[in-house]
Amino acid sequence: MIPAAAATTEVHVVKYASDGTTILDERTVDYTWMEENLPVLGDGVTHYYHQGPTFNESDRWDPAEYQNVDTRDYGAVKGTAVSDLCDLVGGMTPGDTLKVEAEDGFYKKFSYESVYGEEARKGTMGIAWYVGEDSLTGDPQGSGYAPGYYDGMRLIFFADDSVNPWGWHVFGDNDMKETLPEDEWHLFGGDWPSTSGLSVKHVNELAITAHDTGSDTGSVPTTSSRSPLGPLAGLLAICAVAALRR
Repeated sequence: MIPAAAATTEVHVVKYASDGTTILDERTVDYTWMEENLPVLGDGVTHYYHQGPTFNESDRWDPAEYQNVDTRDYGAVKGTAVSDLCDLVGGMTPGDTLKVEAEDGFYKKFSYESVYGEEARKGTMGIAWYVGEDSLTGDPQGSGYAPGYYDGMRLIFFADDSVNPWGWHVFGDNDMKETLPEDEWHLFGGDWPSTSGLSVKHVNELAITAHDTGSDTGSVPTTSSRSPLGPLAGLLAICAVAALRR
């Protein structure tokens, strides 16, 4: 069992410039503020699942979601959309990167498209801060708010139930393949797809790094980019000065 002290109750949301150091904006909010001020994901009754590795050479991605899913029952959670939290500090734009970091330093990075995309089989990426009913078939998550929810706050993909025949809300390995870029896939041991590896627990920071928009923006044009009328304008100016000196 994870000790209660490991649970997090607030998250630091920060946006950095493209240098990764300059802070553009930051804010820290706890789960009470999130619940009272932002839309809530989940209902505290519906269970949400991720998926572990299949260890099945003939079915690595398991599009039917029947392998190693029940062990990743993360309980009947409620939470807040990561995109809503990012918007507190100016949000993300295409090209930006988000790092979701745990208290122990473990992290996962995601693109703008992954954070703000709303594909049903992926669902909304959320930070879960409450579990109404503990996991029935997986590892215990706790109950209620942290510290009772001792795996919280946790990154959960609030996926729909359209893929598997049991009507479970599963963010499966094949869902990851179909909705996330390859460099964001989690591969257990470097080989086996596993969405459970994306479910960062004890989240305490969301850090956005803005993409580099180019340092030349707004600068004085170089010689090569100047108007072809430039030399002619210079010649006319010289002639005008000469005329004044006559």
